[in-house]
Amino acid sequence: MSDASRILNPTLRSKIMSADEAAALIGHGDNVGMSGFTGAGYPKVVPAALARRIDAAHAAGQEFRVGVWTGASTAPELDGALARANGVELRMPYQSDPACRARINAGEMEYLDIHLSHVAQFVWFGFFGPLNVAVVEVSGILEDGRLIPSSSIGNNKTWLDQADKIILEVNSWQSPKLEGMHDIYYGTQLPPHRQPIPLVHPNDRIGEAYLRVDPAKVVAVVETHHPDRNSAFTPPDDASRQIAGHIIEFLQSEVKRGRLPANLLPLQSGVGNIANAVMAGLLDSPFEHLTAYTEVLQDGMLELLKSGKMTTASATAFSLSPAALEELTANLDQFRERIVLRPQEISNHPELVRRLGIIAMNGMIEADIYGNVNSTHVMGSSIMNGIGGSGDFARNAYLSIFMTPSTAKDGKISCIVPMASHVDHTEHDVQVIVTEQGLADLRGLSPRQRAQVVIENCAHPDFRPALHDYFGRAMEGGGGRHTPHLLQEALSWHLRYQQTGSMR
Repeated sequence: MSDASRILNPTLRSKIMSADEAAALIGHGDNVGMSGFTGAGYPKVVPAALARRIDAAHAAGQEFRVGVWTGASTAPELDGALARANGVELRMPYQSDPACRARINAGEMEYLDIHLSHVAQFVWFGFFGPLNVAVVEVSGILEDGRLIPSSSIGNNKTWLDQADKIILEVNSWQSPKLEGMHDIYYGTQLPPHRQPIPLVHPNDRIGEAYLRVDPAKVVAVVETHHPDRNSAFTPPDDASRQIAGHIIEFLQSEVKRGRLPANLLPLQSGVGNIANAVMAGLLDSPFEHLTAYTEVLQDGMLELLKSGKMTTASATAFSLSPAALEELTANLDQFRERIVLRPQEISNHPELVRRLGIIAMNGMIEADIYGNVNSTHVMGSSIMNGIGGSGDFARNAYLSIFMTPSTAKDGKISCIVPMASHVDHTEHDVQVIVTEQGLADLRGLSPRQRAQVVIENCAHPDFRPALHDYFGRAMEGGGGRHTPHLLQEALSWHLRYQQTGSMR
């Protein structure tokens, strides 16, 4: 398909209009499902036009706010614009925009942080009320009205199915060679009629290459030519390289013990610099014929595919630096058969994570000495981004690994604490904790055994004596207890930071 004409269906071509005209079709109180996942495939111009409309309404003394549902995080043109306009009543399920985060933590925007695998099915169940409007970016429209997805799929299938009205952004910036990379599965059913999902290998294609849409529901088509938000990754620092080294050494040990095959099991990696560093570390590892079943495809994974170390990768979106995006675009013919983009209800589905035996590697904010992990909140109350898909994978993975540097804020915060100030992943779902200091394998250990391993292997030396002291006194105060704690001190480290600016 040429860039000159990406809208080949006459009925939908007749609905072309400006972003401002399309935004005028969204009303106060509407729930709006937006495409987008980690800065890829989000609508580029209608959200900004909607923000301008909201600003004008507020200036005239009129109330105007909407619910915003997405796949995951988006970009300043969407989350940022609507947050700055104070136009969002409820945001879900994941965000990473500073303006959006500030509104949430100020109590000016409601935020529903849920597992990414739950979003589509909860919308189908009707748990969140009606979806009034969908605003979905695509890279083209075929003669028969089917849609060519762009650089992310996320919840787009559900938005198109469930929305009363649909606005399509057709983005000619997206490469036409993306066509054929997607796999949209339409076989999911509602209980009690569900059937097994027929996927047994990361590269299985079980659906269609295109999104379906009811043309009668499409109220606007907007033509755009705007790039995704492609941010460069910070080069791996010493801590990230050490974390990657500990994980690779651990995986080699698991292979040697016969608990993993020589080419491992499918890899899942969360978003961020540390996760990307682990992928980069695998490039220099002895592992061959790797596979991935994950949410996002980042630079490190693309390099593994390019080198031949990784044979196939399944995801729901790209999250690439500008240089990596250029590499992908230049070689899409080669990558298209080795990369599959799926709806997030499939990429994150617990049934598939369990069946495939995923090795899940995700970041965290802090962990406590017993293995409970906080992925979302700073000092227990302020949201950072959200749980994303980490829980989907951690609860169902063959191996569940969480990683972080041992300290933050120039050493003023210990990321290993007596008690986590917020818990997203309980000790029951966490098997391995890794910092630059070392790796704690918690499998088969009781809480008191876990505490000793976490403190000794993962805590920074500056905080290790205090953690040993806390644990020792907790044992003396009631050593027969299953999980010893000093409740009057359990969160004292966080309180000290709030009072003095340091946990020391």
